[in-house]
Amino acid sequence: MGDAVDHDEAFVRALLHEQHPDLAVLPLRRVPGGWDNQMWRLGDELAVRMPRTERAPGLLRKEHRWLPALAPLLPLPVPVPVRTREPSARFPGTWTVARWVPGEPGDATPVTRGGHAAVALAGFLRALHREAPGEAPANPDRGVPLEGFVAGFEEGFPLLADHADPADVRRVWEDALAAPGPQGPPVWLHGDLHPANVVVADGTLSGVLDFGELCAGDPATDLSAAWLLLPEGAAEPFLDAYGKGDEATVRRARGWALLRAAGLIAIGRAGERGLPGGKPTWGPAGRAALTRVLGAPTPC
Repeated sequence: MGDAVDHDEAFVRALLHEQHPDLAVLPLRRVPGGWDNQMWRLGDELAVRMPRTERAPGLLRKEHRWLPALAPLLPLPVPVPVRTREPSARFPGTWTVARWVPGEPGDATPVTRGGHAAVALAGFLRALHREAPGEAPANPDRGVPLEGFVAGFEEGFPLLADHADPADVRRVWEDALAAPGPQGPPVWLHGDLHPANVVVADGTLSGVLDFGELCAGDPATDLSAAWLLLPEGAAEPFLDAYGKGDEATVRRARGWALLRAAGLIAIGRAGERGLPGGKPTWGPAGRAALTRVLGAPTPC
């Protein structure tokens, strides 16, 4: 299928006529954003997700396999797949129709009700972070030990050091590496909680998107959202409300937050330079997350 393939409205509507004719009469409009998948809003309550990258069809199939069972347990709306289509002569990849989650993208719309958002995010992750079954998918880049990301951290370190005290960045990273690993069984993880994968309404979190990285592993990966998604001062209320994060988990979560901040800053810088794959709104989100995680007290 090739990387970064986009489709126009006529093509998407033709696919709907071919495979979901009952939906083809609904209004269709492209929605900005999306990394692996191109998003189209279909009527008021649905969305079409079209793969843009080689790995996207596999991510969509994973969502279709697991998200319908998890969604009823979660207190925030999520884009539950309602129909999935396998490759056809017209389109050689899997694509889905999912529930539309109302709200504005979190990378462009700030959370202003930090206390409310902290409780909402904590409730969501408490519900999600239940022991995963043995057949739950694994992910080489999520929920795994931080030791595997030393080279990645060093690669991103100059970006972080451009916006913060380098010694503080290294202090938090080294502390995260030194933290003991998880003691319990692997739990379900969203795996990709950054600002572009949540939506905001009325100043607070109103939904969680893109479960393509869904997997089982260390909850510290998801707890990095305390600094990635929430405004200054909301991480501590979030962790209190979450209630399941011990000292070591929080230390590891801060290391994950540094990795994610570096990624956001890099993609934001590419966007500012007009490079392919860049997203200008991600840079400010990454810099803000970096400031928050470095300002957080180290658990003791």
